[in-house]
Amino acid sequence: MIEASRLKKVYGSASDGVHAVDGVTFDVAPGELFVIMGLSGSGKSTLLRMLNRLVEPTSGELRIEGRDVLSMGDADLRELRNRKINMVFQHFALFPHRTVRENAAYGMRLRGVAQSERLERADWALKTVGLGDRGDAYPGELSGGQRQRVGLARALATDAEILLMDEPFSALDPLIRRDMQDLLLTLQRDLRRTIIFVTHDLNEAMRLGDRIMVMRDGRVVQLGTATDILHTPSCDYVRDFVSDVDRSRVLTAGAIMREPLMTVSAYDDPDDVLRRLSNIEAGGVYVLDSDGHIVGVARDDRLAQAVREGRTSLRECLVDSYEATGSDALLVDLCPRVGQHTVPLAVTDDDGRLVGVVPRATLLTALSDARRTDSTDFRKAAAHV
Repeated sequence: MIEASRLKKVYGSASDGVHAVDGVTFDVAPGELFVIMGLSGSGKSTLLRMLNRLVEPTSGELRIEGRDVLSMGDADLRELRNRKINMVFQHFALFPHRTVRENAAYGMRLRGVAQSERLERADWALKTVGLGDRGDAYPGELSGGQRQRVGLARALATDAEILLMDEPFSALDPLIRRDMQDLLLTLQRDLRRTIIFVTHDLNEAMRLGDRIMVMRDGRVVQLGTATDILHTPSCDYVRDFVSDVDRSRVLTAGAIMREPLMTVSAYDDPDDVLRRLSNIEAGGVYVLDSDGHIVGVARDDRLAQAVREGRTSLRECLVDSYEATGSDALLVDLCPRVGQHTVPLAVTDDDGRLVGVVPRATLLTALSDARRTDSTDFRKAAAHV
């Protein structure tokens, strides 16, 4: 969707000017939530505004869906900003004299969309962000979190494929900020927009981003997934950042799950399953149907009893003694659920198919960090495992 190569922004002369953005290269896939993270002065907000040329790049290349953005004339650039890209700002940028519905519809008004259509679209967007009953209110009657929802609804109402979000939640208090992060993740799961999200908060970056680009002094110091950055920081600068991250509230089941050592079908022979279990020194195994759904668990004691009694049906050995979670569950929520059964915690997809498991040792390994062994957060999380 977006391809940037060697983008630069220099304020002043090329020789002694300020390099706000210095040779940045990255790409963003359609439907990706791509996070740009850095401290104040790192160049992240300047780079974001270069993507729709609110800030003109000094040099480099920029393509959106294959189109050369830097060579666009005024008409094409207006079309790009009006139809392809929308921005969500930190300070809401709402019109206080317009209703919430009129604010949400404003982007479509600029496009010349008929009033009935834009108000219908605005109502849909407000309902989507949880403000379906506040269309007639004014921004001054809303809380900060609600006003930010209106800003998000305005971006959604235009049906733009790309959302540029410049620290949109940083002015909110922690609880509301968490709610807005939850909302954004839900919307992204349902709508799959391409989102470039700027933040200075590493915990927020790691919670939201499919990939994260860490910037310092206008340059990229690391680009990767949250797991990549936590486990293999590229330099001391990044290593210092991640040392303060509460891993239990960043990493997910999907990030640490592994393939089960063994699964069986309900048509397998109990004697054979028991022998295979003994080879991997396990006390139980997931039994799956032909589509990969969990039928139940075959425990070694039930299998041994079936063998003694000469039974050949594995279905008679099954118990419903296991825990399952989705791949996006945070580790802090998994801690009380692992180690309770003979089989590891199951990770299932949206259709209930087994996609991986989280053994107790895997969870403890993910939570541990040599630089944080005395961490209160780690001790609290590990105590539940």
